[in-house]
Amino acid sequence: MTNKPKSGLLFLWLSAVAFVADLWTKYLVVQTFELYESINVLPIFNLTYVRNYGAAFSFLADHDGWQKYFFIVLAIGISLILAYFMKKNHANQKLQNSAYALIIGGALANMVDRAYNGFVVDFFDFYWRDWHYPVFNVADIAICVGAGLLAIDAFKNNNDKKESDISE
Repeated sequence: MTNKPKSGLLFLWLSAVAFVADLWTKYLVVQTFELYESINVLPIFNLTYVRNYGAAFSFLADHDGWQKYFFIVLAIGISLILAYFMKKNHANQKLQNSAYALIIGGALANMVDRAYNGFVVDFFDFYWRDWHYPVFNVADIAICVGAGLLAIDAFKNNNDKKESDISE
């Protein structure tokens, strides 16, 4: 009897954590804040309840509604593709599997928000003087951390490949 190597799907627990954390924090914001209400937390940070009808940085927010369905389909498609990659990966590919899992969790959480509300709830507002970074949420953090982990993994694998090429 052969032991089948474990796949990267073991990391889907991380997707669930990102998904639940995002929807829970959005629920708290919607229950606690009025739309556009802002509470100063630090000299460079507010909690501000806004609605995003587009994607990152309100991309396509000013269109007439078709973008909602486009982003829902996109989130499902990307999540399925990344889950397929995780299934093909070995469990020991921790950076890559963690990255995919975080992206899946964030994408699906924003998708649920968009499907249920017609918009995404954002509330982290960082600024410097009059310049404000676009307001974002926990799902956006998960997606960005996942993308960062993919970049680190690519550099790490590229360096590992160069070292093995040199030793040959």
